[in-house]
Amino acid sequence: MAAKKKKLNNITTKQVFNTIIWPKRGLLLFGLLLILLRSGASLVLPWATKYLLDDVVINKDLGELKWVISITIASIITSAVTGFALTRLLSVQAQKLISELRVKVQKKILSLPINYFDSTKSGALVSRIMTDVEGVRNLVGTGLVQLVGGLLTSVGVMYMLIDMSPKLTAFVLAPVIIFGLIAMKAFGYLRPIFRKRGQLNAEVTGRLTETLNGVRVIKGFGAELQEIATFEKGVDELYQNVKKTLTATALVTSSATFLLAGVASTGILGIGGYYIIQGDMTPGELVAFIAYLAVMIAPIVQMSNIGSQITEAFAGLDRTEEIMKMKAEDEDENRTVELKDTRADMSFDNVTFSYEEGVDVLKNISFKAPSGSVTALVGTSGSGKSTIAGLAATFLNPKEGKITIDGIDLSTVLLKSYRRKLGVVLQDDFLFEGTIRENILFPRPNATEDQVQAAVKAAYVNEFTDRFDLGLETVIGERGVKLSGGQRQRIAIARAVLADPRILILDEATSNLDTESESFIQESLSTLMEGRTTFVIAHRLSTIRKADQILVIENGEIAERGTHDELIAKEGRYFQLYTYQARI
Repeated sequence: MAAKKKKLNNITTKQVFNTIIWPKRGLLLFGLLLILLRSGASLVLPWATKYLLDDVVINKDLGELKWVISITIASIITSAVTGFALTRLLSVQAQKLISELRVKVQKKILSLPINYFDSTKSGALVSRIMTDVEGVRNLVGTGLVQLVGGLLTSVGVMYMLIDMSPKLTAFVLAPVIIFGLIAMKAFGYLRPIFRKRGQLNAEVTGRLTETLNGVRVIKGFGAELQEIATFEKGVDELYQNVKKTLTATALVTSSATFLLAGVASTGILGIGGYYIIQGDMTPGELVAFIAYLAVMIAPIVQMSNIGSQITEAFAGLDRTEEIMKMKAEDEDENRTVELKDTRADMSFDNVTFSYEEGVDVLKNISFKAPSGSVTALVGTSGSGKSTIAGLAATFLNPKEGKITIDGIDLSTVLLKSYRRKLGVVLQDDFLFEGTIRENILFPRPNATEDQVQAAVKAAYVNEFTDRFDLGLETVIGERGVKLSGGQRQRIAIARAVLADPRILILDEATSNLDTESESFIQESLSTLMEGRTTFVIAHRLSTIRKADQILVIENGEIAERGTHDELIAKEGRYFQLYTYQARI
């Protein structure tokens, strides 16, 4: 079972090859060619050293000396040029691929259902988009090409070493094989640790983001030390994870130093010296052998660094693959209906909904919201009002029953086509960093100036922007922090006016307004709601007296329904809520 789970959670080498490496095969092959050219150039120096010691110096041939120096200089230039071209070409392409992957992951995340965002911190999602894909640079960048090119170079040099001295080469192979086994074991150990690091980094980033966004609450309650302790704990967990990876990487590096640079090199000096004394090898051959050995060992030692980087890349791609495999909202095969023109005649038929298995938040909710009507939802906190609004906005899906629009089951409608007809104004509506104009233009970036001004006037935004030096060009700060709650709400309403939706959801849309602003907005909302199917959630019952129908929600059920006058006449639950508010 554990093996099966691991297979599901880890991206396979075949997947990486098919999705990342194969599309860039031409680039990688060219990079490999550059590596081999650079490696070939590096082989000139050992040969030149042997030739210099065994032939040129002994024969005192100045002409040959000049030729050897020329060849050596040419090889150095070739190595430098190919090295620059390799880094420049592959590094730029790796960054391009990282950018493309970030866009794909962000696009995928935005396609996921609302309930995914309810259970995932925004900071963690930022980490998924920005950090997890960065390891790709080691697959398309110089890392993978250097690893493959280095191994090919090592095989080629191994052939040359065998040709020079089979016995010395056989002695070298033993520590190389031992090192290879240690490295493979270490990299297998590292992958889940790197994967855990990505998770920890996302959690720490998420908490930090929350802390910065909630700094006023933190300072207001004097909770700085509490937040510092929480962050410190997360950072320490991340440190412990990094320490494990550094320990394993250090083990690989130390093994390479001990086995390859230590055991192999020391043994070669001893055995090579013996062969020279016995006359079985010339000094030039021993120097060349050692130089060739260095060329062969360098990429193998480099594996300790490149191998860990590639392992980390796979771990990051594991987490990216988790996101990419998630089912998007519109990937339901039942959603095939393109909603074009609509009367927005909506109906709830025996709708039941639960956030947790076995705990129904709504129970058999049935009502009709005719085209152009206003349906008000009232009740105590937690009764299910916002859940009904979430279902109407298709942010949630019924557990049982169905919701229809113009007689069409909403579960069969393509969400993008439905939401183009939808406008939402929430109690704590979100404003983006930028200007007031940019926030109003958000649903219709190409709206004309006349349309913008009409929305501004309808929501009485000009009542306060006229006092600003820059007017609509005023920068409002992150989440509109430079504005009052009422000012933010009026911008949100102007945004909904400009969107010109057929279906409108107002969730406590006037809760943040003072009495004067509320009177302005109520008038503009009346204009906005005209001819649109509207759902209104309101605690201030005085704001919904003109609603076509009022539904009193209690414990997930419709306790009462009717117009304001009808419900007042009943003297039931609505009457109690209304008269209680009137006394306050």
